[in-house]
Amino acid sequence: MINALSVILLFLGLRTIAETFLNLLNANHVSKLRGSLPECLEGISDKKTWQRTTEYSLTKSRLGLWEEWYGALVFALVVVFFLPWAYDVFGGAGEVGPWREALAVSVILVLLQVPELPFEWYSQFRVEERFGFNKSTIGLWVKDKLKGVLLGFGLIYLLVGILLLIHRELSQVFEHSWWLWGFGAFFGFQLLLFALWPMFILPLFNKLEPLEDGDLKDRLIALADKAGFRAKTIEVMDGSKRSGHSNAFFTGFGRFRRIVLYDTLIEQMDTEELEAVLAHEIGHYKCGHVPKRLALSALFGLAGFWFVAFLTEAPWFFEDLRFNTNTLGPVPLPGKLGPVFLVLSVASGVFTF
Repeated sequence: MINALSVILLFLGLRTIAETFLNLLNANHVSKLRGSLPECLEGISDKKTWQRTTEYSLTKSRLGLWEEWYGALVFALVVVFFLPWAYDVFGGAGEVGPWREALAVSVILVLLQVPELPFEWYSQFRVEERFGFNKSTIGLWVKDKLKGVLLGFGLIYLLVGILLLIHRELSQVFEHSWWLWGFGAFFGFQLLLFALWPMFILPLFNKLEPLEDGDLKDRLIALADKAGFRAKTIEVMDGSKRSGHSNAFFTGFGRFRRIVLYDTLIEQMDTEELEAVLAHEIGHYKCGHVPKRLALSALFGLAGFWFVAFLTEAPWFFEDLRFNTNTLGPVPLPGKLGPVFLVLSVASGVFTF
């Protein structure tokens, strides 16, 4: 009989090897190009800048390779040793209510972010610093992490609690279709966050100010109107507080939609170049990339919830992953949803390309 743990570790190994191959393939291609400036960049960049750019790309690639194997090792150790033990320790097993079980799941998922911190620190304060992109401080970095942990914990706890509550209340009535209701709640939660993120979550980390009146604002608004892109406002974000990189994006939908420009982007580009950047972002809107991504997310989410329902009724899953079946066994079906959420949540972060 096929063991679930063996299958998970096999896929982990195959995925890590594939990512390593692609990483090395890309690094080899960049290395071949670093010696001379490509013709398409002549007059736009110079050889020194190009070599600096390729060196940055190769450095990030090498770091990504180490991070890939480190992440695979951590994932294997977590699944084999940590999850079953932690689920018992933090009170997820036994006769507990959905909110207590959600608390256990939330605490564990937050703790699992700790192994990522060394690479995040090294990337920010060694790699980005070396190439002149880092503008952050240790204090700001720690503050961001603490905010992220608290926010993530609250959102995970709320979402998992709602899903476990739906499962407990509806699995007895809709024995084989409760997962459809769970998916509906999950997708609705996603849409709500998508709408609220620019208004309440993004300002927790960055300062947003309306773009000043003037030629730039007039031309960007004219471009958006010409393309049929209606936005509530154009805002400037203080990206320079953390990084020298620049970016632009639009967020929200309907009357919540807004265009966001990094202050570094405005400093680095002239008006025509900024129009080109905005045109690129509007292109995502005109091509329907956001609704297409939402539809794809919904499709995968629906399949994921079906798979969750399947696993909750598979005793071999809990046995193969070494969860304490003495505490899980007598528990009604809802009590078995927490471990499934844990395993799939951890796996989703590792098996995402």
